[in-house]
Amino acid sequence: MGAEETDRVEATRSARRDAELNRLAALASGGDRSALDQLLAHIRPVVVHYCRARIGHGMLGTQSAEDVAQDTLLAVCGALERWKPEKRVLAFVYGIASNKVVDAYRAAGRDHSVPTDVVPDEPDVEHGPEQAALHSSLVAELRGLLDELPDNHREILVLRVALGMSAVETARIVGSTPGAVRVAQHRALAKLRELAARRAA
Repeated sequence: MGAEETDRVEATRSARRDAELNRLAALASGGDRSALDQLLAHIRPVVVHYCRARIGHGMLGTQSAEDVAQDTLLAVCGALERWKPEKRVLAFVYGIASNKVVDAYRAAGRDHSVPTDVVPDEPDVEHGPEQAALHSSLVAELRGLLDELPDNHREILVLRVALGMSAVETARIVGSTPGAVRVAQHRALAKLRELAARRAA
């Protein structure tokens, strides 16, 4: 099956999902509690994956990716009355999630505490300061490289590479075409390689 046929099949599947999410959002925005529960059940996994892709599995200041995902879902509940049926629900949700991730990074920049639930009895020799510093340095370097990309290229990489979404799904979320998404992804990856090579030189 060629790229065009794959895109057609994926577009049909994506359109069906979008129609169901739009139906649930319309009912939920009118006060239907059952529709809201179903909508949240559908979008929660993609919101969590998105936040993990942007934040990682560790803590960002005092928040984890799951905390930011929960904030996003609460914000979606409060914002549904502003949602318009002509706007795709997932694009609406990703817009909110993106803002919540940015807010979390801002808050982490102001918070220099290191929260812990318990104080260990003895040192953890496997995950000592050196390993933590190396890991932190690698993550910071990758984030720094991603920050040098234009916003739309960074979003496309997160959706395509980190979340494994198809070009069709990504295009529907970012308001583009599958072909343009593939081109942007190619350019973004080439730019990342160029930036990484420049830093290593």
